[in-house]
Amino acid sequence: MSAPRATTPGPGLGPGPGSGEPVPVHSRALDLDLGSSTQTSHRLLAYSDALLSIIATVMILPVAHTKIHPDQKLGESVQQLLLTKIAVYLMTFLIVTVAWAAHVRLFQVIELIDDVLALLNLACMMIITFLPYTFSLMASFPEVPFGIFLFSVCAVVIGLIQAVIVVYGFYHPHLLNQQIQVSENQNFYKRHILKIILRGPILCFLAAIFSFFFIPLSYILLGLVIVFPHLSRFITWCKTKILGQRNEEEEHHSLETFSFYLSEPLSKERVEAFSDGVYAIVATLLILDICEDNVPDPREVREKFHGSLLEALSEYGPNYLAYFGSFVTIGLLWFVHHSLFLYVTKATRLMGLLNILSLAFIGGLPLAYQLTSEFAEKSHNEIEAIQVSCVITFFASMFQFAIWTTALLHERETLHPFARYGGKEHAFMFAKLALYPCVSLGAFFLTCLLSEFSTEIFHLMQIVIPFAFLALRIFVRISLTLIKSVMSFSRRKVVLLEEEEACLSPTDTLS
Repeated sequence: MSAPRATTPGPGLGPGPGSGEPVPVHSRALDLDLGSSTQTSHRLLAYSDALLSIIATVMILPVAHTKIHPDQKLGESVQQLLLTKIAVYLMTFLIVTVAWAAHVRLFQVIELIDDVLALLNLACMMIITFLPYTFSLMASFPEVPFGIFLFSVCAVVIGLIQAVIVVYGFYHPHLLNQQIQVSENQNFYKRHILKIILRGPILCFLAAIFSFFFIPLSYILLGLVIVFPHLSRFITWCKTKILGQRNEEEEHHSLETFSFYLSEPLSKERVEAFSDGVYAIVATLLILDICEDNVPDPREVREKFHGSLLEALSEYGPNYLAYFGSFVTIGLLWFVHHSLFLYVTKATRLMGLLNILSLAFIGGLPLAYQLTSEFAEKSHNEIEAIQVSCVITFFASMFQFAIWTTALLHERETLHPFARYGGKEHAFMFAKLALYPCVSLGAFFLTCLLSEFSTEIFHLMQIVIPFAFLALRIFVRISLTLIKSVMSFSRRKVVLLEEEEACLSPTDTLS
């Protein structure tokens, strides 16, 4: 539950001490003494969002850089190595986003920071930046306990630092949300927030212990870190429906600002910032691969190509084509995401969860680039590489469509009037969000049916989609005009039939 908006006092009528009247955050920031170490948290949150999005995205690097020999079948590689790495990537990506979601909720409670809180947050970020290394150990040695032990210990430390931030914030209540400051239930808030924050570290602590005895149970416990919040809400809902009882947490629902209710508002600005960070880092990872793998050796240029750099670079033509195609895909998916959130007025936790799932598949696009860039080596894996790329694109775009569908269920609270049912942008948004799922699914089945032309189909899809976006608004307008014409013609026909029946006598009507 977000804090209510405070009204600004009139000139000369500022709130007196002990009046209990809330003050806007920007007014509090302006009233801070220049010598005080207390400041707003905007820049700290921007830095944290950028860092967390980078860490979540670079998890894909050990998966994308898995070397597959051109003569080796991709199906065998997926079964032996890639499938394990992809599963571990999805799990660790979602755990990082759980840490990000906890950070979002935490700083909805703590609105101002001081030097101690800034340093505690930096310590938390330092441990988070170490997670990709622990993931690399987990992905490379899934049956060795030390990798999962190290990852779990890092997650425990992150949770403990966040708990210290909570305790410090409540010890200095002037840093808290105004709604909590004036509340008589500060102890309830404190216990409730600590209980939710420490759930994940407790599960990770158990995962670290069991990693030395039974590794599969450790992976199950880490998976529970992701689903436990929503599972607990579902169990509570079922208990309430069946038994008709409400526990203390349910009774204080109106007081909670730190919960897992899927309909609860989420900071739209931080969702957009985190998403933009993921899209930007994924696009950047593509050019890093180009710089690393597609720069010819000077000695080879002199000996093999007689000093012609242009001729040497022509050998990497398919790699450049794969790079531009992958970048266009990432850019257009970001464009769709931007267009969607342009009309979103309030993001809920369910919309945030669907957005995270979409970003998890967006993070897999460097893997798609690595597979499709192997076309130059004439491997036997063109069809499998294209199908993997289509599946990643389909799910990334399909979860975007699911965000839109979820928003429509509560359109009065979540969508701008233009994007609601009957709004002038509704049909265009529907077509824009449905384009990538339809095209990627069509390309997948076409490569199954026409396997000999799989590469041509894939490149045609990459070329056509940008032009389809440019012509989409025209196509939607033409389609709506045709539908209206058909409906008006049908309606006119019905009216004529009714008029003819009205003109007939009762005897003629019976005959």
